[in-house]
Amino acid sequence: MGVRGLLKVLGASALLLVALGAVAPGGGPAAASLANGAEASRWSWPIGPPRTVVRDFEAPPTPYEAGHRGIDLRAAAGTEVLAPEDGVVHFAGVVVDRPVLSIRHADGLLSSFEPVATALAAGDAVRAGEVIGTVADDGHCAGGCLHVGARLDGTEYVSPLLFLGGVPRAVLLPTRPIG
Repeated sequence: MGVRGLLKVLGASALLLVALGAVAPGGGPAAASLANGAEASRWSWPIGPPRTVVRDFEAPPTPYEAGHRGIDLRAAAGTEVLAPEDGVVHFAGVVVDRPVLSIRHADGLLSSFEPVATALAAGDAVRAGEVIGTVADDGHCAGGCLHVGARLDGTEYVSPLLFLGGVPRAVLLPTRPIG
């Protein structure tokens, strides 16, 4: 199984564990680990505590169907948004009706945040933990939130919790007796 398949399995596992109550949304800042022992990117949280996931990642059945391609973190307008990892601003502008900021990271991941008011422009370098903007008023959650997305190789959406430490290591159990 390739990295893409493994990330999809881990993302689906995270949703199941959150639904079952095994993982508290907004878990600790440790990096998620891939099943082969390699560590995924170590992202820091884009907002300070307390962190509450108000809507989880919901992978669409196909790339063109409905889904929720990120997580929503409770955040009031004006809350500082921090870079999760070093990178370069890929996009800063308005998409449809919301201000969006995307950062390309060295490992091929692209993080995105909305609604974010920022003075940054495409090509600007950012450092992990640096303030990259503030949550704007025009989000899609009642009470305010920050939508955080993650794309593998800039195209395939995966759960940001894989990189924020909200997904525990997958443990595969036997489906039949051994021996």
